[in-house]
Amino acid sequence: MKMYLISDNVDTYTGMRLAGVDGCVVHERNELEAALHNVLADDTVGIILLTEKFGREFPEIIDDVKLKRKFPLIVEIPDRHGTGRKSDFITSYVNEAIGLKL
Repeated sequence: MKMYLISDNVDTYTGMRLAGVDGCVVHERNELEAALHNVLADDTVGIILLTEKFGREFPEIIDDVKLKRKFPLIVEIPDRHGTGRKSDFITSYVNEAIGLKL
């Protein structure tokens, strides 16, 4: 199984290429939809890496794929600008999930 990156910036793409992960750079909604369509047609791709910007700007596209397909796994990753989440997002997530304050 392979990983494939769909990024919104060239720096993240270049870094992942150096690590051996193939991918593409897209900026517009229609480009993202086309890239996802191409990757989902490839049975050798097991993990799709997406920069977090796509999850924020186009959640309906990403959620649609996540809800309708079990495979491949879609993982949102921070780009070179860092994550858009709060610094304690993991602790907050665990607190909400188990109902206990850590």
